[in-house]
Amino acid sequence: MGCLFALFAGVFPRLGVFIVWVARPERVDAAFSTWIWPLLGIIFLPFTTLIYLFLWAPGGLHGFDWFWIGLAALFDIGHWAASITQRNQIPGRQPRPA
Repeated sequence: MGCLFALFAGVFPRLGVFIVWVARPERVDAAFSTWIWPLLGIIFLPFTTLIYLFLWAPGGLHGFDWFWIGLAALFDIGHWAASITQRNQIPGRQPRPA
Protein backbone atom coordinates (compact mmCIF):
# COMPACT_ATOMS: atom_id res chain seq x y z
CA MET A 1 0.00 0.00 0.00
CA GLY A 2 2.92 2.36 0.70
CA CYS A 3 4.34 1.92 -2.81
CA LEU A 4 0.93 2.62 -4.30
CA PHE A 5 0.68 5.84 -2.29
CA ALA A 6 4.21 6.88 -3.34
CA LEU A 7 3.35 6.37 -7.01
CA PHE A 8 0.04 8.16 -6.57
CA ALA A 9 1.63 11.09 -4.68
CA GLY A 10 4.33 11.43 -7.33
CA VAL A 11 1.73 11.83 -10.04
CA PHE A 12 -0.80 13.86 -8.02
CA PRO A 13 1.14 15.69 -5.27
CA ARG A 14 -1.76 17.95 -4.27
CA LEU A 15 -3.96 14.98 -3.59
CA GLY A 16 -1.07 13.26 -1.80
CA VAL A 17 -0.67 16.20 0.59
CA PHE A 18 -4.42 16.27 1.15
CA ILE A 19 -4.47 12.53 1.94
CA VAL A 20 -1.59 12.93 4.42
CA TRP A 21 -3.41 15.90 5.97
CA VAL A 22 -6.61 13.88 6.40
CA ALA A 23 -4.92 10.61 7.47
CA ARG A 24 -2.28 12.12 9.77
CA PRO A 25 -3.42 15.59 10.86
CA GLU A 26 -1.13 15.52 13.88
CA ARG A 27 1.92 15.23 11.57
CA VAL A 28 0.83 18.25 9.53
CA ASP A 29 0.02 20.21 12.70
CA ALA A 30 3.46 19.40 14.11
CA ALA A 31 5.30 20.31 10.88
CA PHE A 32 3.46 23.61 10.32
CA SER A 33 2.49 26.12 12.98
CA THR A 34 -0.73 27.15 11.22
CA TRP A 35 -3.09 25.71 8.62
CA ILE A 36 -2.39 28.46 6.08
CA TRP A 37 1.13 27.21 5.13
CA PRO A 38 0.09 23.71 4.07
CA LEU A 39 -2.89 25.16 2.22
CA LEU A 40 -0.63 27.57 0.32
CA GLY A 41 1.74 24.66 -0.27
CA ILE A 42 -1.03 22.59 -1.83
CA ILE A 43 -1.89 25.48 -4.15
CA PHE A 44 1.56 26.77 -5.18
CA LEU A 45 4.31 24.26 -4.24
CA PRO A 46 2.75 20.79 -3.89
CA PHE A 47 5.92 18.69 -4.37
CA THR A 48 7.86 20.82 -1.91
CA THR A 49 5.09 20.60 0.68
CA LEU A 50 4.80 16.83 0.25
CA ILE A 51 8.56 16.28 0.61
CA TYR A 52 8.65 18.63 3.62
CA LEU A 53 5.93 16.58 5.31
CA PHE A 54 7.75 13.31 4.62
CA LEU A 55 11.14 14.58 5.83
CA TRP A 56 9.98 16.58 8.83
CA ALA A 57 10.90 15.12 12.21
CA PRO A 58 10.58 16.54 15.72
CA GLY A 59 13.37 19.08 15.84
CA GLY A 60 12.99 20.14 12.21
CA LEU A 61 15.03 19.39 9.11
CA HIS A 62 18.76 18.79 9.23
CA GLY A 63 21.61 18.53 6.76
CA PHE A 64 20.85 16.66 3.55
CA ASP A 65 17.09 17.06 4.03
CA TRP A 66 17.38 20.57 2.62
CA PHE A 67 18.79 19.15 -0.62
CA TRP A 68 15.54 17.22 -1.17
CA ILE A 69 13.47 20.28 -0.31
CA GLY A 70 15.45 22.31 -2.87
CA LEU A 71 15.08 19.60 -5.50
CA ALA A 72 11.31 19.48 -4.93
CA ALA A 73 11.16 23.28 -5.21
CA LEU A 74 12.99 23.04 -8.55
CA PHE A 75 10.38 20.50 -9.73
CA ASP A 76 7.60 22.88 -8.73
CA ILE A 77 9.25 25.84 -10.46
CA GLY A 78 9.87 23.67 -13.53
CA HIS A 79 6.20 22.76 -13.61
CA TRP A 80 5.21 26.43 -13.54
CA ALA A 81 7.77 27.30 -16.25
CA ALA A 82 6.63 24.44 -18.51
CA SER A 83 3.00 25.48 -18.22
CA ILE A 84 3.91 29.07 -19.12
CA THR A 85 5.94 28.09 -22.18
CA GLN A 86 3.29 25.66 -23.47
CA ARG A 87 0.21 27.85 -23.02
CA ASN A 88 0.28 28.88 -26.70
CA GLN A 89 -0.44 25.25 -27.65
CA ILE A 90 -3.94 25.44 -26.20
CA PRO A 91 -6.45 25.09 -29.06
CA GLY A 92 -8.21 28.38 -29.77
CA ARG A 93 -5.78 30.53 -27.77
CA GLN A 94 -4.35 33.51 -29.62
CA PRO A 95 -0.65 34.18 -28.97
CA ARG A 96 0.20 37.50 -27.37
CA PRO A 97 1.55 40.09 -29.79
CA ALA A 98 5.22 40.96 -29.29
